[in-house]
Amino acid sequence: MNLWLRVFLPFAAGYYLSYLLRTVNAVIAPELARELALSAADLGLLTSAYLLTFAAFQIPLGLLLDRHGPRKVEAGLLLVAAAGTLMFAFGASATQLTVARGLIGLGVSSCLMAAFKGFAQNFPPERQASLTGAIMASGGLGAITASLPLEFALPLIGWRGVFVGLTFLLAAVAAWLFFSVPQRNVGVSKDSLAAQLKDVAGILAHRTFWRYAPPMTLVTGGFMAVQGLWAVPWLMNVNGLTRHQAAEVLFALNLAMLVSHLGIATFATRLARAGVRPPALLVGGYGLALAVQAAMVAGLEPAALLWFVYGLGVSGGSLSYALLSAHFAPSLSGRVTTTLNLMLFIGAFVLQWGLGVMIDGLILAGFTEATAYRSTFAIMLALQVAAYAWFLLEGRPSPRPPSQGRG
Repeated sequence: MNLWLRVFLPFAAGYYLSYLLRTVNAVIAPELARELALSAADLGLLTSAYLLTFAAFQIPLGLLLDRHGPRKVEAGLLLVAAAGTLMFAFGASATQLTVARGLIGLGVSSCLMAAFKGFAQNFPPERQASLTGAIMASGGLGAITASLPLEFALPLIGWRGVFVGLTFLLAAVAAWLFFSVPQRNVGVSKDSLAAQLKDVAGILAHRTFWRYAPPMTLVTGGFMAVQGLWAVPWLMNVNGLTRHQAAEVLFALNLAMLVSHLGIATFATRLARAGVRPPALLVGGYGLALAVQAAMVAGLEPAALLWFVYGLGVSGGSLSYALLSAHFAPSLSGRVTTTLNLMLFIGAFVLQWGLGVMIDGLILAGFTEATAYRSTFAIMLALQVAAYAWFLLEGRPSPRPPSQGRG
């Protein structure tokens, strides 16, 4: 219980804020577009600046986590995020908001990876799957907060007031982390920078890494792109919902994420003992997410149910971090998870911006908005199916060489 209070809760608070900030633009997008006269491509670039800086810092972040530990690294970076939210609150142009959004992404880039490093330092291996589910559930709470609760708050304090409040929360959590989490030497590398970078190159050259990277990049990355921006515009332009109704569906999506992660946190260990191991949950979750996306593109109803099931399925992708880390030494855990996270956020950035570019292009070519959205999402789905097929093929056991008989 002492470790839970001192280690888990402050990391959970940081990831809660990180996920809230990642998805907040999905609800405030109409206000941003109206106030700043933004196109879909402009809105995609502004929002995805978070993902770009987040991704760009993952390799340096892994080096910092493995050398200095998660406590100092995350506490310092959260102060950078606080500077970004304050700048966003008072931004007067698309350029200023884009820069601020980039600072926010940089500042919260360590929230999940630092938590994984902290858990590896403080808890036994058999607890890691449950802890992964629990920390991801805190992110689900952040996503829920960025849906209906945020939509209700906007008329009261406006989107600028929301970001002023987030500035104070980020500073408070930074102080909590710094003074609560113990500094551990377990799993800390004292190798030179050159040696650390050589280890990163070894991770990137490892075949197992490239089994997990494509579905994380395209399936989970695509989900992040949609959840963080395009869910509400899709629901309004394709399903014909109002902004409030779309926020309700986004709430259902984020609630499904929370339920899924809480289920993993509660039952992962028990399921493994019963023979249902984390790899099976990962494969099943990805498959369910892709099937539901196909139903969305095909226009099946009800929309709220489909988006809820989408959130349930795709949440299993979070198990990839622990499953991949198990193939490497503990001293590499920070670099393994951040390198995989780099691929995830590259995918999320490219897709979040790219979807906007494709939607704008199809509308200019004469497509209706609904058809432009469906066509764009269908292209993304085809890429995701290819990545999932690769993951399954790479997971097949290698054929054994024929036994040699004695002469």
